[in-house]
Amino acid sequence: MNIIILQHIKIEDPGYIKDLMIEDGVNLTTIELDEGEKIPRDLSKFDGMFCMGGPMDTWMEKKYPWLIEEKKRIKEFVVDLKKPYLGFCLGCQLLGEVIGGKVIKSKPAEIGIMDINFSKKKDNDILFSQFPNKIKSLQWHSYEVEDIDNNNDVTLLASSPITKYQIFKYKSHAYGIQFHIEIKDTTVNEWGCVQEYKSALEEQLGEGALEKFNKAAEDNMKDMNNYSEILYSNFKNKIISR
Repeated sequence: MNIIILQHIKIEDPGYIKDLMIEDGVNLTTIELDEGEKIPRDLSKFDGMFCMGGPMDTWMEKKYPWLIEEKKRIKEFVVDLKKPYLGFCLGCQLLGEVIGGKVIKSKPAEIGIMDINFSKKKDNDILFSQFPNKIKSLQWHSYEVEDIDNNNDVTLLASSPITKYQIFKYKSHAYGIQFHIEIKDTTVNEWGCVQEYKSALEEQLGEGALEKFNKAAEDNMKDMNNYSEILYSNFKNKIISR
């Protein structure tokens, strides 16, 4: 199995899911876009694409001009080639934009260990049918997807009180996941070293919030890792292999 991973900052990789893929012997090709690495010309050789989060936003094309090419290549992979895609946080927003949606500022930002509520359509979804109706997961975002309600190819799978599109599916092969199901025990402290993330955290939760946030993540880590295992297993066995 060949997976391409689009990263926007080195410390924000597929986390626990990456560990599972390495254990499985998956061939991983990581493209560090923020460091000037280029997406390969031939995307057809990849069985799936992971697109991760990052401190930039989808509209920052002047500051990060490589976003323009990234959006084109995501559209090629998802819409033209119809290949399996998982987008997390920024990767979720990029998917929403390339299929015709908009990315807007969240009011307020969602940061913390928070509830995700699944819709009834989850029960028939090949990735998420085994999930409970409500889970807790890590949120760390200030923007979200909107304006995909009238897209007949989109299925809303999960929401939160603030963000409608916490999980959405495009057709049957591409998923946007706004929250961070992929985290592991080192994630919060590593991300807390990124100034943009730290500032958003302290603005939302107050000075010194990182320690409390990390403790809350630790308390829920077993469940979150279990959800990652289910997600990865279903992605590998029910989407990639079909």
